[in-house]
Amino acid sequence: MPGPAERLLASLDKVREVAPGKWTALCPSHDDKTPSLSIRELDDGRLLLFCFAGCGAGEVLSAVGMELRALFPDKPQHHRAPLRRERLHAHAARQALRALAADVVLVGIAAEDVARDQKLSETDRVRLWQAIRRIQDVAGVTCGNT
Repeated sequence: MPGPAERLLASLDKVREVAPGKWTALCPSHDDKTPSLSIRELDDGRLLLFCFAGCGAGEVLSAVGMELRALFPDKPQHHRAPLRRERLHAHAARQALRALAADVVLVGIAAEDVARDQKLSETDRVRLWQAIRRIQDVAGVTCGNT
């Protein structure tokens, strides 16, 4: 059975996750052109709503055919914290992959310079080795100094 967040988000337009457990959407209780409704899921599954245009939570829910009790889980949900932790881990993994991608680009540029017989400056060599170490750390490989 879907929780409060899933039920509410399914009834809103232009929903965008801005952080784990946090979303923005068009407010259904007024003529919203840009998302002004903020939704936050607490660890226990409860939802907090805030419309920057001033609509109350009851007005927002009424506009989508729901009542205030829709902001609360049907039963206490002790398993919510692990789900939130999983989302945080996924977010951290995406950040690590972005950093890794930047290091891979740096290594590629350095490889092109070396292939063109261009000597790397000391600063570029240091940056290259830092990138290589980070890439190897992510891959679980230990790196020696060379």
